[in-house]
Amino acid sequence: MKVSYKKLWKMLIDRDMKKKDLQAATGISWASITKLSKNENVSMEILMKVCKAMECDIGDIMELIPMDDES
Repeated sequence: MKVSYKKLWKMLIDRDMKKKDLQAATGISWASITKLSKNENVSMEILMKVCKAMECDIGDIMELIPMDDES
């Protein structure tokens, strides 16, 4: 499975926020923002900080996408 954070980026657009605003609100590093941008894995701690700052549930910011070779 791979992860997608498209929901997070749509939420930022809907709230008229930029990635730097997310970084400031969460206190996470720019490296973590970059990982999120590239749909790479980040720690649960990072995801929890994002959820707390955005006042949402984890399913509101990410989704798991099955890979073609998975059954």
